[in-house]
Amino acid sequence: MTAQQRTSFTSVILPFIIFTGIWGSTWIVIRDQLGTVPPQWSVAYRFVIAAAAMALVAAWKGESLRLDRRSIGAMTFLGFTQFCVNFNVVYFAERHVTSGIVATVFALLMIPSTLLGWAFLGQRPTRRFVASSLVAIAGIGMLFAHELREHMARSDQIVAGIGLTLIGMVAASSANVLQARPEIRRFPLFALLAWSMAAGALIDIVFAAATAGPPVIDTRPGYWLGLTYLALAASALTFSLYYPVVRKIGPAKAAYSSVLVPIIAMGFSTAFEGYRWTPLAASGAVLALGGMLGALSRSRSVVPAPDAA
Repeated sequence: MTAQQRTSFTSVILPFIIFTGIWGSTWIVIRDQLGTVPPQWSVAYRFVIAAAAMALVAAWKGESLRLDRRSIGAMTFLGFTQFCVNFNVVYFAERHVTSGIVATVFALLMIPSTLLGWAFLGQRPTRRFVASSLVAIAGIGMLFAHELREHMARSDQIVAGIGLTLIGMVAASSANVLQARPEIRRFPLFALLAWSMAAGALIDIVFAAATAGPPVIDTRPGYWLGLTYLALAASALTFSLYYPVVRKIGPAKAAYSSVLVPIIAMGFSTAFEGYRWTPLAASGAVLALGGMLGALSRSRSVVPAPDAA
């Protein structure tokens, strides 16, 4: 292995494997969080803990938490889109559809990430990307049809669940693209993430208080173990790995992880939620993932913008 390959492995491939594996497991953990505690408060608790942990990471990395005024807009935008809108709507979506379906719809994250990257970063998608995306959308449509067929009596909930997931996907894509902007890349990443999570936690608390009332506590040890895992492993750790990859290879390529996450998530959904595979669902999953993989090609699917670092 050459020095360049070792650098690529440690800075991109290994972090990619870690955050993809962790995020593939979070969907089923989120499912267990739904119950006594309103989703809004679960999200707020998660990012209060995650923000504190990320501040410790920033200190460990030697980054000062004193950011200039120009970073306020960036951290507020990231806090609102990534750590408020994205996570709140995903938690709500899992009240309507299985975690595997939410993860599979979220696999389309690469599409808005690439389109927004084209608009704001100059990364132009090719015809191959467009064709592959249409294949993936057809697969998602088949999964959607499967859910409607299996649960026709609650079709309105299926539509609501998928609609909420799409909103979260667009919010996450917006945050990803912002991270790759030249004017944002100059900020110390871990300090910015700590403050973004803190801003998100504050917005989450206000939103939870306004929509769900006073804080609610679940005394189950399983709830707090799950919350700790989501806050530390699936938030502080994963985003400290994910955003450096976004800055290094761009939001569209970093979103490639969304292709693998549903495979892991639907495995958990099958084992713990009784998700029942049918030929229609299996074909849809194959098309969705195949379309995403077809859109991945580094050399042919996206024309990269010059590195602005």
